[in-house]
Amino acid sequence: MDIQVNGQRTFCYTGGKIFDPAKPTAIFLHGALNDHSVWILQTRYLAHHGWNVLAVDLPGHCRSAGDPPASVEAAADFVVALMDAAGLQQAALIGHSFGSLIALEAAGRAPARVSHLVLVGTAFPMKVSAALLEGSLQEPFKAIDMVNVFSRATLAPPPSALGPGTWVFGSSRALMRRVLASNRRVNLFHAGFKACDDYQGGVAAMAAVTAPVLFVLGRKDQMTPPKAAQALVDHAAHGRVTLLDVGHHQMLEAPDGTLMALRDFLAA
Repeated sequence: MDIQVNGQRTFCYTGGKIFDPAKPTAIFLHGALNDHSVWILQTRYLAHHGWNVLAVDLPGHCRSAGDPPASVEAAADFVVALMDAAGLQQAALIGHSFGSLIALEAAGRAPARVSHLVLVGTAFPMKVSAALLEGSLQEPFKAIDMVNVFSRATLAPPPSALGPGTWVFGSSRALMRRVLASNRRVNLFHAGFKACDDYQGGVAAMAAVTAPVLFVLGRKDQMTPPKAAQALVDHAAHGRVTLLDVGHHQMLEAPDGTLMALRDFLAA
């Protein structure tokens, strides 16, 4: 599904269902150098169980036009504009990594418009090592390999994610290379990492959030370890934490656990 946002085409995956304004809506936001496909299991389930889903490609990524957001704040403005363009008064916001900061900032800027907030693989501050920042700019393929080593705690997910025997390292590496190649004007890898590293508004945004908040964190996550989310957990007025025994890509390493946590939280 394509939606015109700020005069630019934005691609939103709907889980195979037609968008129905009468249903509640969940907006899914991907992390740096990813796209809508990382949410494949979770979005399809919700789309077939009473929800609209809009899993976006952020501006300038893959199927979406426009300039990629240079900051978390700019990306949050895009999310609010997307809701306006889709005619949504309210939605649940679900974000992973970079996307979790975007969801948080959007919820802080427009609290009345967010029914639920889900932060997957989050941290604040979300500082990026100097080696990865430099590598994403100068040697992006090498940095992609580094990120995937640090992000993964399993070799293959349960069959319900991408199929039995899926090589999560290889599939993620291929996705990141494809997303990087989708924009020849801007280095999406470095832009996403820099936006995470620069963001300073997390605690202030969380203090403004009125929706219930779910944190889905990985015990073996080396990119955003659970302790790095504690400042946000402490400032969430209505927060709960789900810990999964995986790394940074909870949606693919623990697809069922992530889905069940989402399902139960959204139903509460």
